[in-house]
Amino acid sequence: MPSYSFTNKRTNLYIFLSAVFLTNALIAEIIGVKIFSGETLLGVPPAQIHLFGDFVLDFNLTAGAVIWPFVFVTSDIINEYFGKAGVRRISFLTAGFVAYSFLIIYAVTTLPPAQFWLDVNAKDGMGNPININNAFQLIFRQGLGIIIGSLTAFLIGQILDASVFQYLRRITGSRKIWLRATGSTLVSQLVDSFVVLGIAFYVFGNWSLAQVIAVGIINYLYKATTAILLTPVLYIAHALIDRYLGKEHAEELANESAMSSFM
Repeated sequence: MPSYSFTNKRTNLYIFLSAVFLTNALIAEIIGVKIFSGETLLGVPPAQIHLFGDFVLDFNLTAGAVIWPFVFVTSDIINEYFGKAGVRRISFLTAGFVAYSFLIIYAVTTLPPAQFWLDVNAKDGMGNPININNAFQLIFRQGLGIIIGSLTAFLIGQILDASVFQYLRRITGSRKIWLRATGSTLVSQLVDSFVVLGIAFYVFGNWSLAQVIAVGIINYLYKATTAILLTPVLYIAHALIDRYLGKEHAEELANESAMSSFM
């Protein structure tokens, strides 16, 4: 029987990892309306990649892409110690909170603005006239298609990630953490990258299928590269958890999660 102290630590670990997962996923969804230039950030010329004839693409990414990789890493850690059930539980909970957040944000954007708020914020720092209420709506509102596409892709990606992770764990055992973590992310994000764009901009928007594929390839290249680069973070997290739980207890928890996922 596990000790009371270990039981508490295991519960606290799941709560902490779930909080990190939920917080990063929620922030990524909200800030995802901003598009930034990856080339400008790195100080390099635009990529100007020609795909499918008419499409010339650069590495322009949503701001949410900055922290989504940490969602992937946290998901893999939860999967390692709490199995597919642990990932599914926090994934559906997160999707529910994200949907709730968008509902509240939409309701808030419909509230009538106070006149003094409009007057105080009538000009920007350069003295140019602005409508702060309109700016607030433009920043925080997202289209229904984007929300549906994002949540659908998120859930499909997480369920697929959890399944592939445990499949690879069955093959590798407790060895080769990098293989099951990176492998599951590469597979799940291949689907995620195209599902979100397909629903948001093809089904609900006016993009062509060729454009969805072209932009999806750029997004996937970024996610795949980031997943590989974050591999050391995964090992650091495992070392910290082993130290927190005790290596013997950590291995026991990981083995229990693997067995429950295969049943």
